[in-house]
Amino acid sequence: MSFDLSVWALHDGATPEDVRAAVRQCHEGRHGERYPDPRVVAFYRAITASYPDRPAHQGTPWEVSPLHAAADHVALNLVPTCDDQVLLDIERLAGEYDLMLFDPQDGSVYPPPSRLAR
Repeated sequence: MSFDLSVWALHDGATPEDVRAAVRQCHEGRHGERYPDPRVVAFYRAITASYPDRPAHQGTPWEVSPLHAAADHVALNLVPTCDDQVLLDIERLAGEYDLMLFDPQDGSVYPPPSRLAR
């Protein structure tokens, strides 16, 4: 069974409930028509530079590849044996790109450190 995370580019001031609502919309197949958020694009490029998702092959941390990338988020399905460093890199990059991190295992939402300091 995979370990899942997703990173979200929502408006400044977004709450954990805003993230959960966006996750529900995604699961319902509702993705608004909009240009990709530059933060999501930058995160995707950075994480896949370290851990490529194409072509799919053994030895990557991804249970599902290519990664699901939408205009406002990237879903990350990780193998259960994934290295802790991968999780640390995801968390670090989410913070660098001002993305909120969603953990569907328990519904937790982690705002980027930059938002906590405000």
